[in-house]
Amino acid sequence: MVGRGALDDQGLDLIFRKARTQNSWRPEAIPEELLRRIYDLAKFGPTTANSTPARFVFVMSKEGKEKLKPCLSAGNLEKTMAAPVTVIIGYDTRFYELLPELFPHDQTARSWFEGKEAHIQETALRNGSLQGAYLMVAARALGLDYGPMSGFDQAKVNAAFFPDGRVKSNFLCNLAYGDDRKIFPRNPRLSFERACQVV
Repeated sequence: MVGRGALDDQGLDLIFRKARTQNSWRPEAIPEELLRRIYDLAKFGPTTANSTPARFVFVMSKEGKEKLKPCLSAGNLEKTMAAPVTVIIGYDTRFYELLPELFPHDQTARSWFEGKEAHIQETALRNGSLQGAYLMVAARALGLDYGPMSGFDQAKVNAAFFPDGRVKSNFLCNLAYGDDRKIFPRNPRLSFERACQVV
């Protein structure tokens, strides 16, 4: 037997080919149980030394949205306030403290990062970004739509939601059931020949 099997066309359409960035949302509430299921899929995505530096804040309450509102750019304000859930994808700058638990077969792993600020930042940002993408794919696999955004004031988000400074915000992502009537036309993508090399 070769490989582990593959998604059929319906699955590929759901997660990739027909998945679209949404800008308008249907009003259905998103239950916390569904958010837990999304995370419980996304957490299995690989990261460096199983470091899992991403931290997620699911902003759902009226109070939470009001706290987020002054951090948003004008272009992202209306759609974010209308979304049932907005996720702040952040990364833990002291993720390495958990490596004895998360990477137990090498108890020296913490020393690879401790005191090495540039290495910490690079690893946390890269792997936290990967985990944000895993979260989006998991949400799509469970039937939700998404709208990732980088149009926000990072310093304001950090001050409002991560005041102790340990976690830093990376990007935002609205999660909900999208309103397909308001999708923009799909933009072009680069061909394999333009984006890839085989060497």
